[in-house]
Amino acid sequence: MMLAAAGISYFLKDPAASSLLFSGLITITAGVFVYTPVKGDEQLYSNREGFLIITGTFLIYIITGMLPYLLSGTIKNITDAFFESASGFTTTGATILNSIDSLPRGIVLWRSLTQWIGGLGIIFLSLYVLPVFKDNIIQLSTTDFSGQPQDKIYPRWVDTAKRLISLYIILTILEALFLAAGGMNLFDAACISLSTLSTGGFSPHNYSLTLLTAPYAKIVITLFMFLGGTNMAIIYYLYKRNLQKIKENREFIYYLVLSLAFCLVVSGLLMVQKHPFSESVINGSFHVISIITTTGFYTNDYTQWGNFILLLLFILMFTGGTVGSASGGIKIARLMTLGINTRMEIKRLIHPDAYLPVRINRKIIPQEIVYNILVFVTIYFIIICSSAFIFSLMNYDIITSFSTAASILANIGPAIGEFGPLTTYSSLPVAGKWFMSFLMILGRLEMLAVMVLFARSFFRK
Repeated sequence: MMLAAAGISYFLKDPAASSLLFSGLITITAGVFVYTPVKGDEQLYSNREGFLIITGTFLIYIITGMLPYLLSGTIKNITDAFFESASGFTTTGATILNSIDSLPRGIVLWRSLTQWIGGLGIIFLSLYVLPVFKDNIIQLSTTDFSGQPQDKIYPRWVDTAKRLISLYIILTILEALFLAAGGMNLFDAACISLSTLSTGGFSPHNYSLTLLTAPYAKIVITLFMFLGGTNMAIIYYLYKRNLQKIKENREFIYYLVLSLAFCLVVSGLLMVQKHPFSESVINGSFHVISIITTTGFYTNDYTQWGNFILLLLFILMFTGGTVGSASGGIKIARLMTLGINTRMEIKRLIHPDAYLPVRINRKIIPQEIVYNILVFVTIYFIIICSSAFIFSLMNYDIITSFSTAASILANIGPAIGEFGPLTTYSSLPVAGKWFMSFLMILGRLEMLAVMVLFARSFFRK
């Protein structure tokens, strides 16, 4: 990807071409030296190695992703470079850059590429590409704690991987072509598409997409943001016209209904505020989908839309898209499972001897999975509250602290308060940037995959 960005940068006569080229050569050299000695000999003996590889590989991507920023002089210190790289690969979209329009185009492209790689799933891609792990199965915590059975498109894992990656690439190209057809220049269309399908939110210009005025472009991006928050298997079934599979997936139905409901409410509230009908529907829907999919794009300063709309958008920060998508957050499947389990618990109080399992898509969810989800959600809110407390120690108000903690852990980017739209995170102290980078990684790797590394029992034989 670095070499591809270097080639495009050279074609555009961009000064960042050499920085991207050297970054790519350094990364390839390091990879060859690490890979060669262990080829054919590496084995996994337990889940410990799996969790270590998941987190370690992610950190390696972030560290190597810093190189173009540092070598080009775009970012002059390691703290800011790590923050920007972590924000890209975790598809968070938070930035410390105050003048994106003045950056070399190669660096702007690289920022978008980091999000595209992150959206595809760094670990998923690494396990598929690296032959050293070809015969091992490492279950990601995303699947283990989702409570949503994963649909297999094809029996062989490799075949499924190929088709999902191909679908991801095709959707990215399609969005770029649609945007270009609407009059957007091809470079901006490509960068926005890379950040949309990955639900990342990096923009090729300052202040996200506020320069975007064409309703057509907003509608296209809204549609592809929604697809980015959708399980890729569902999109594949849609392509195959297998509507029965889609109808049977309750998580997608919940996701669709929830998105439509909030779009209607926010659009209606904007019309009540005397905004024109078309602007209300397009802008309201754009920001609802942007938040629920954890993309983080914005075309307006939504903090000016009133407290009730802000409250609705804050609630959406805790949802996220569907399992198997590029979005962050808690995920619809977990929330749906907890809702069904709550209803079953009430029935069990009335009928203590009855067998009342939690069912999703006509399948019984084991109680152990339900328990894991309860643990996950509990830890999720504990981390948000703890993080808000830490941000408050940096002299930020309660609204800024809580919304920032929720936004960063969910990999959204912009928050409410001091770090709302039209602002960057450049004013954060150094300790705050490192802590926020840690939160991004924690949210992207579903928390438990990272937290397990801090348990003393993890290192015991």
